[in-house]
Formats: sequence, C-alpha cells, structure tokens
Amino acid sequence: MIIWINGSFGVGKTTIADNLKERIKKSIIYDPEKVGMFLYKTLPEKKDDFQDYELWRKINYEMLKELDKQNEVVIVPMTITNLQYYNEIVGKLQKDGIKVLHFILTANKESIISRLNARGNSTEWAYRQVDRCVTTFQDDCFNGQKIDTNNKSVDEICNYLMKLINIIYVYGA
Repeated sequence: MIIWINGSFGVGKTTIADNLKERIKKSIIYDPEKVGMFLYKTLPEKKDDFQDYELWRKINYEMLKELDKQNEVVIVPMTITNLQYYNEIVGKLQKDGIKVLHFILTANKESIISRLNARGNSTEWAYRQVDRCVTTFQDDCFNGQKIDTNNKSVDEICNYLMKLINIIYVYGA
C-alpha cells in the first residue's frame, strides 16, 4: 500500500510522514523531491518546478511501482497540485491495481506561513507557492481525503490518519 500525503509546502507533510513511519510497522518513506532535485541539478534545461520534467513523473511512477512489491507500506510526503501530473503517477498506479491512499493536508494561509516561518529553512520559492496550493486544495478535483490541520497537533492528525488507514485497509473503503 502507498500512502500519499499531499498538501501545501509547510502544511506538515514530512512531520506527519515521519510520525506515521514510527506508528506503521514495515513502512518506509519515499521522497520524490530527491529525484526532482537530482534532475534539476543534472539536466541542462532548468525548469522552475522539477515536476515539469516528464522524466520526474516517469521515475517516480516506476519507483513507487517497484517499492509497492517490497511488502512495506510506502509513505510519500509530496505536494502535487497539477492534476495531469497526479494522474501520471498516482492515477496510473491505481489503474495498475496498486492501493494508493491519498490524503490532502489543508490549512489556512496564515497557518501555512507560520509553519514555513517556524521551519527556518523555507525558501522564497515555497512562500510563493502558498496561494496556489491553498486554492488548489480547496478544489475537489483530486480524489483524496482532505484533513484540516488548523489548530491540530501532530498526534491528533496522525491518530485520525491511522483510524482512516485502518478503516480503509480492513473494509476496503
């Protein structure tokens, strides 16, 4: 099973992924951003967003397909706002019969900015994406379970996620 944790930059995806990894036996975290940074640094054509590289989407699809065979839960903390790109990875995995649970962490702009500030290592690029992400994740075009993280602790969010994961795993909902 793959657990894709989507949401704005700064909403808490990595923190939640790390917490879930501690709670789920036989789980790993796969970070597609590492592939993106490699491609950005290596390929001669520079794009503002590494997700715009078709190769990024192909590599991540193939990696996740392969990782799914390893009998571990794969946790993917990755913002993806382009529906076409989402379908090229997540949609294609689902068509292949791979169980992908898609959770979208949401928060208001003020909370996200506050979290980006608290990180201390946020880039200007991440701040520029906040409005786009907040707007995108208000829309219902992605087939995922939205989770409002405003005024919630990491434990509250993870406890809720674990309940959802167990319900889906047991009942196939």
